[in-house]
Amino acid sequence: MRHQKSRLRLKQKPAHARMMKRNLVTSLLLYESIRTTKNRAKVVQPVIDKLVRVANTRPPHIAIRYINQLVTDKNACRKIMEVYKDRYSSRTSGLTRMVPAGARKGDGAELVDLSLVDGVDSPGDRNPESGIRTSVLSDSDKDKVSSGAESRVPDSGFRSKKQSLKSKNS
Repeated sequence: MRHQKSRLRLKQKPAHARMMKRNLVTSLLLYESIRTTKNRAKVVQPVIDKLVRVANTRPPHIAIRYINQLVTDKNACRKIMEVYKDRYSSRTSGLTRMVPAGARKGDGAELVDLSLVDGVDSPGDRNPESGIRTSVLSDSDKDKVSSGAESRVPDSGFRSKKQSLKSKNS
């Protein structure tokens, strides 16, 4: 019987599911944001929490060995030990955010944007008055933006055709 079986499954063969999970974890650690299906994101979230928790609580040589067993790129391990360990030193879980991103064109699967909390590209990093991204500014530049000085930082996002046509017509 199937009672109390709460583990999420990826509907793949075990070896393929394991490698898919490792690749998703590595991509999220390297790029801080990925777009994937909702079930895959739910599988990745606890793994990310555990990796950062291990980096914060264990001695470095043990943490590096453990992390290298789960990630497929050595740069991801280095990024955990150098960047995320300090960034999330006060947290033990809740390091990721899932934002719905609509449905996939081909099969209608529910997509989400999975990103790390307190990352560089969080949606609330824009100053609503000027539209300037404050996450790429230093503290002194943030003061200039809030005081109304004209220092423009280029937007790193891409525009769709509709957005570019609207800006041309305006």
